[in-house]
Amino acid sequence: MKLENQSRVSEFLLLGLPIRPQQQGWFFCLFLGMYLTTVLGNLLIILLIRLDSRLHTPMYFFLSHLALTDVSFSSVTVPKMLMNMQTQEQSISYAGCIAQMYFFIFFTDLDNFLLTSMAYDRYVAICHPLHYTTIMREGRCALLVAVSWILSWASALSHTLLLAQLSFCADNIIPHFFCDLAVLLKLSCSDISLNELVIFTVGVAVITLPLICILVSYGCIAANILKVPSAKGICKALSTCSSHLSVVSLYYGTIIGLYFFPSSRTSNDKDIVASMMYTVVTPLLNPFIYSLRNRDIKGALERLFSRAAVSSQ
Repeated sequence: MKLENQSRVSEFLLLGLPIRPQQQGWFFCLFLGMYLTTVLGNLLIILLIRLDSRLHTPMYFFLSHLALTDVSFSSVTVPKMLMNMQTQEQSISYAGCIAQMYFFIFFTDLDNFLLTSMAYDRYVAICHPLHYTTIMREGRCALLVAVSWILSWASALSHTLLLAQLSFCADNIIPHFFCDLAVLLKLSCSDISLNELVIFTVGVAVITLPLICILVSYGCIAANILKVPSAKGICKALSTCSSHLSVVSLYYGTIIGLYFFPSSRTSNDKDIVASMMYTVVTPLLNPFIYSLRNRDIKGALERLFSRAAVSSQ
């Protein structure tokens, strides 16, 4: 059966953010500024890593992919939200909604796997420093990123194909600013038991297991430091891991608050605010966290400005 015949709706209506009409202009400017800062900040991180040979290390290789993912992640939802706020047009086509949901899941999962790869890199750097170059060789780093992309693609595709089999009868109003999978399942008039089973099983694989791996990595790092406690060792560990830990805490803290402590079915305000945190705020803060708390990034930025100043003279 064709996809068109399985759904009685041709479009959905995104209600957007729970803000008053007279505040739309102010919030539009705010979120536009945040989005542009996210894009420019993450692209700057990628540019610095690309141009500065001192940053051609496994940690910054993973960071460049994380920055690219953050740009893509924000671009899945924010431009559509901004366009709806500006034009007061709430509709999104059925195909557009499914595509937005697919890419949202894809980049969410990719973030999880990349953060896990970065945690593993920090574990090897601190716990096995003498074998670091051997373990984290270029081929292994590329393999970790490739596997992250493949697993994210498979996860997003499984949810999308199952959702495409569902029927949407009459209710096409989405009380959110993007096409969230959980909300779409509530609108369906089909049996969603298989979808819920896949959400649970795949969710364990792409969210819970990566988080456990990150916690184990940092547990091993902490145990290694405590074996020979010294101010120098602690400072080295903090300087090496602080940026990544900050990003992990911000990212997973929001996800845990949203999915493990869900709000009531009658109110979506908490869910929308939490979604804004990890779709808009987290990608925005990542470049600042890595630049302000990382001497290598700050040094690369200074060298880039110095070369630009010399070339302009």
